[in-house]
Amino acid sequence: MELIWLGHSCFRIETGGAVILIDPFLSGNPKFTGDVAQATAGTTHILLTHGHDDHIGDTVKIAKSTGAQLISNFEICVFLQGQGIGNINPGNTGGTIDCGSFAVSFAQALHSSGTVFNGQYVYLGNPMGLVITPKDGPAVYHMGDTDIFSDMALIEELHHPQVGLVPVGDRFTMGAKSAALAVKRYFHFETVVPCHYGSFDMLAPDPGDFIAALGEGPKVLVPQIGEAVTL
Repeated sequence: MELIWLGHSCFRIETGGAVILIDPFLSGNPKFTGDVAQATAGTTHILLTHGHDDHIGDTVKIAKSTGAQLISNFEICVFLQGQGIGNINPGNTGGTIDCGSFAVSFAQALHSSGTVFNGQYVYLGNPMGLVITPKDGPAVYHMGDTDIFSDMALIEELHHPQVGLVPVGDRFTMGAKSAALAVKRYFHFETVVPCHYGSFDMLAPDPGDFIAALGEGPKVLVPQIGEAVTL
């Protein structure tokens, strides 16, 4: 399995012939300086954790250009279907969708979800975390935007994710201390990749405080934007 961090909460995962994009906020992301078309080429599936603009990002454009299937909650799928996405596969918290070479399970997250469209606020369902379980690689838990919550223990018990994609930027998600506590108390990750930091001045500029708070624990990877790592 190959994992590429594309900045903020966006990841590209290649596994078993599938090319998965999670929360593809690329255009307008001040930290992403690459070519959007190149970074998203060959996408087969787009997974969205929730409906904020810095997570929906370029979903419509990517889906139209690649034919990728959109996987998210019902509200997001129907909303974006109305903007021209033809291939949707909705689910919701607690469910699992078999996508052939991988499955995706929807977990809860403590956050909000919605956008402004044509001058009106649009509610886009409950926010979620996503557990991606490939047939030929480690299970990956993208926490989405969330605070720490005790039912993370159930996500560990049910899915046993080996890789954690953990928001650490504070203000809108967990900060360093709570993110480190979540990892240490509730999970047995082999690898942790911090995200949702440094994109804007309001967020923590880097994951240094998170790494310090984590101390001895799972391996922490801090890839450069666009850098591929093998899991």
